Amino acid sequence: MSGFRVVFEDDHLLVIDKPAGLVVHPARGHREGTLAQLLEGVAAGGDPTRAGIVHRLDRGTSGLLIVARSEEAHRRLQAAIAAREVQREYLALVQGHPPSRSGTIEAPIGRDPRIRTRMAVGGRFSREARTHFTLERVVGAFSLLKLRLETGRTHQIRVHLQAIGYPVVGDPEYGAAGLLGLERQFLHATRLAFRHPISGADIELHSELPPDLQTALERAPDRVVPTRTSDRR
Repeated sequence: MSGFRVVFEDDHLLVIDKPAGLVVHPARGHREGTLAQLLEGVAAGGDPTRAGIVHRLDRGTSGLLIVARSEEAHRRLQAAIAAREVQREYLALVQGHPPSRSGTIEAPIGRDPRIRTRMAVGGRFSREARTHFTLERVVGAFSLLKLRLETGRTHQIRVHLQAIGYPVVGDPEYGAAGLLGLERQFLHATRLAFRHPISGADIELHSELPPDLQTALERAPDRVVPTRTSDRR
């Protein structure tokens, strides 16, 4: 299987390390070369067009993703995510310095009524959304945060961080594109912990920051943060 790295595999599921730039599901403008298509014949469960994919990552987000290989595994994994029994942790570099070392962002997210491709706090058909964050370290004018999702709304981390005034570095939709030489947002799914859907064994997997994000970290201390983020509206 090309396009991604498999970090765990058995008869029931896969955990893959998705690179930035790989689209998870076919959509308008991205009909070919998606992760779902790469997984055809390898994974199964749920919507046949989604090849066992249990949750998703944005195109510009890299990191760990769970994929089922059977209907039963898919059903149980989805139930575990709905019950908030799957721990999903991310690393994000954000502009500025949050006033506290840890906290919870709790704000409903829905479709932005003005820009179809964007989500917004309090947008149309909003649903509850909760993101926990912890400061890993200050990097010059930026902060490296560890984030844990309690819910899984589209663009949740990116929207929540923009809403509190600390957008993800390089985010082309919700921040300032191109910061620190990045061609995508500094957001990486770094840890997954869950109970195996069939055997019940505890599984914990980690993914290191990819080279482009490591390079951005090395550049960060010498850069100045813009006072305002870009606004494409």
